[in-house]
Amino acid sequence: MKLLLISLLAIGILAFALNRNIKNSRLKASRKARFTSLPIHYTYCYILWSLIFALAIIFSSFSSFAKQALLAFFLAGNFFLIKIFYRKDFNSKKHFEKAGTFALSITAAIGILITIVITVSILFESLRFFEMVSPIDFLFGTSWNPQMAVTSEQEVGASSFGSVPVFLGTLLITLIAMIVAVPLGIMAAIYLGFYAKSKTRDYLKPLLEILAGVPTVVYGYFAVITVAPFFKTLFASLGFNIASESALAAGFVMGVMIIPFILSLTDDALNSVPQALKDGALAMGSTKSEMIKKVALPSAMPSIVGAVILAVSRAIGETMIVVMAAGLVAKMTFNPLDSVTTATAQIVTLLVGDQEFNSPKTLAAFALALTLFIFTFIFNIIALVVIKNFKKKYG
Repeated sequence: MKLLLISLLAIGILAFALNRNIKNSRLKASRKARFTSLPIHYTYCYILWSLIFALAIIFSSFSSFAKQALLAFFLAGNFFLIKIFYRKDFNSKKHFEKAGTFALSITAAIGILITIVITVSILFESLRFFEMVSPIDFLFGTSWNPQMAVTSEQEVGASSFGSVPVFLGTLLITLIAMIVAVPLGIMAAIYLGFYAKSKTRDYLKPLLEILAGVPTVVYGYFAVITVAPFFKTLFASLGFNIASESALAAGFVMGVMIIPFILSLTDDALNSVPQALKDGALAMGSTKSEMIKKVALPSAMPSIVGAVILAVSRAIGETMIVVMAAGLVAKMTFNPLDSVTTATAQIVTLLVGDQEFNSPKTLAAFALALTLFIFTFIFNIIALVVIKNFKKKYG
């Protein structure tokens, strides 16, 4: 750390001196100066390569004494590096832009590489699971009761790994959340964009968007302490029996959590519709509601569909709310008043504690993750096709 700080300080001092020197040279030179770039570009190139060399020395496998000696030699002979960036035919502006482009491409490649590594790691662990449990039984089985096995050779025994009830619960809670979030989010965006006064909008939109920053564990407590007892009392008064941890309570709170995503993106989409289209519809005699239904919403529909896709993906991947409010028992039911579980809740349950990664119970979490990933990927492809068709129709 000391070497790094000393190197940064020395490079900064030399870079400042280089910048002043080039500025003075440009002032003394004629209009046909030999410099092809601004002084700051030469300084940027010098700092860039100085940092690369210094970091290469500091993080090398040499001994501490060798690092100090090399670093001292490098800093002492740094005027040779300055001479390189002081040459007549050196275009520091293009050089620095190429370095920036290379850094951006590396950043993009890292993101892609991380995605590939995550997918491959999940895939390999899932293949280990499918060596013990048949993929047909996993994908089409209707009973989910994973039990621990000590070794991979041990019989699964009384365990059952049918994932249908798990994904059925995921679908049920996601559907309830969308029923709550999509209408409320879009209608709130329409109100803020077309009917609310500017001062009202300035207060309401930030207030509603605060919901997006609330931790999901807080929503979980809200579902358990407030929403679930309220629904239980309400349906009991109507003569219905509702579970303490119901899909309705979890889905409702999840929908409330997702409203800011849909509201904000829909509002931005409606505001991006050209004002000329809105004014033209009103000039033709349309009412404000007719203009919204026949001009603004169809024009913004691709972005609104994208907002709904983001909300669905958010709902599918939500964990804390369903763990706290939906239950952990997988049931073959589509009754919103019953207790269900989701794929993310089961993944958390299977991986909690000290687990050995040679048991089908533990490896089942990776199989659920892989299946969820594939389903989400297919859903996104379908959604992109739908968005493309909307763009062709209303573009």
